[in-house]
Amino acid sequence: MSGMSVVPEMAISGVILAGGKGSRMGGEDKGLIVWQGKPLYQHVLARLQPQVDEICISANRNLEVYQQSGHRVITDSLGGFPGPLAGMLSALRQAQHQWVVFAPCDTPALPASLVTQLWHGKDIAPVVWARCAERDHPTLALINVSLADELAAFLAAGERKVMLFLKQAGGHAVTFNDQPDAFININSPKDLTR
Repeated sequence: MSGMSVVPEMAISGVILAGGKGSRMGGEDKGLIVWQGKPLYQHVLARLQPQVDEICISANRNLEVYQQSGHRVITDSLGGFPGPLAGMLSALRQAQHQWVVFAPCDTPALPASLVTQLWHGKDIAPVVWARCAERDHPTLALINVSLADELAAFLAAGERKVMLFLKQAGGHAVTFNDQPDAFININSPKDLTR
């Protein structure tokens, strides 16, 4: 069961992005790699769930394992692992709510205030993303479902860069100054021991 959105005036869907190839992890499904006693995606789930009204998991492998979480699993509509934007597109098309917050499965300590800060920092933008210590985190983003067709056209043109799409769609960064450790991500085996 999902939590209630921390943004009282708006219901928000949450999506954990776990659909990649795991190239830097030797091809392993990154979301299922165990860190501090449980799979990475479960850390993100525990952090994100209290902030949203629904949780979905974007995955392209080991679907039955992710389904054991009790949450809906969404697969890419585009084949060949074209990157996080493909997962975002499928989620935007299937989300129950007008706004969708995305979090990658490899950011296990994401802020408990992620959704609140993104929401209050968006102004009238249809998309915003997190920035910390002058580094952008484009897959930690809040996106309006109205951008689905624009994203589909972007992908159909062969584009794959998340930041390029977010900027072209009229988005901007929301700065998280006080939580640099919240954005540490686990990209390689050595990161697991950090």
